[in-house]
Amino acid sequence: MNMAQALQELGVAGELLDDAEKRHLDKAGYLPLPDLLSADQVAALRAKVQALIADEADQAGLEFAQEPGTQRLSNLVEKDPLFEICFSHPRVLAAVGHVLNGDFKLSSLNGRAALPGEGLQALHADWPRGAEPGAFQVCNSIWLLVDFTEANGATRVVPGSHRSGQVPQETLADPRARHPEEILLTAKAGTVVVFNSHLWHGGTVNRTDAPRYALHSYFTRRQHAQQVDQAAFLSDATRSRLSPAQRFILDV
Repeated sequence: MNMAQALQELGVAGELLDDAEKRHLDKAGYLPLPDLLSADQVAALRAKVQALIADEADQAGLEFAQEPGTQRLSNLVEKDPLFEICFSHPRVLAAVGHVLNGDFKLSSLNGRAALPGEGLQALHADWPRGAEPGAFQVCNSIWLLVDFTEANGATRVVPGSHRSGQVPQETLADPRARHPEEILLTAKAGTVVVFNSHLWHGGTVNRTDAPRYALHSYFTRRQHAQQVDQAAFLSDATRSRLSPAQRFILDV
């Protein structure tokens, strides 16, 4: 199987992004896709995330990373068929393919819940160096399982920063400080925000009394190592339930 065959099998055919969406993704570096998940899907995914966090306790997230002030989950491909949508949805794959010139695979599928009073991240890019347009290496997507608001720590981004050829730690005196050009990605639960991972971004402080739940399906060009080695973690049972196209996206 090749990429064209995999994408066709997963429903990525025709023009799934219009010209305005492509321009916004190119220029600003991010693209909100409202209502990609139904209310029932949001509720089911959030309930599964909460159950996994409770079950895994202090081991949660260890397959990739833990983060103080958050509840992290990793390796979600292995943990429930509900999560398959995060690396199979045609609109998301079309947007990722637009950023990465049709050359990509899943790097990791994780959960992140910023806890009350926590969640602030330094502005960062998900690649150690800048990249010129046309040579981007990574692309991410945030699956909102609750409304993202100014109060609960919505992700901040600096529009256009992916085209700067720089990373924040080389440029900013204090990457944790507010950037004069940053905006918050506020949106309703069920929205998915696809963003070029060279875009400067970071979580903000959750000033509510409830966790802010989200999933992150993160993609890289196929020649790069994955954050979570899908072949190493995938059980035979999970492998057998996935379609050939899904296995191609996972590179297994």
